[in-house]
Amino acid sequence: MTMTASMAPTVTDYEASADLATLVVRTAQDDEVKLAAEQIRLACKCAHCTRARIDGRFPERFPGIAITGIGDLGYGLNIWFSDGHNRGIYPKIYLLSLAGH
Repeated sequence: MTMTASMAPTVTDYEASADLATLVVRTAQDDEVKLAAEQIRLACKCAHCTRARIDGRFPERFPGIAITGIGDLGYGLNIWFSDGHNRGIYPKIYLLSLAGH
């Protein structure tokens, strides 16, 4: 009996699009995943955003939001947004799951 293990995609590169509206993520499996800045901002799980959700203060949309910076922490990306939010740390596997991988 032969068993094969499925390998989870590994993020090898990332960048914000020229218009800052999209995060482009590339994997070792040669996939290119594109995530809208608004989708990423809405998916933030930092303590501040989690509290805002609990209190009913978290917006339903972030129209026109842009990615203004990206910091690589190894296991994840710290992404800064044009609304001033810079607390979100997105594990790379979480970003891929947002894209359905």
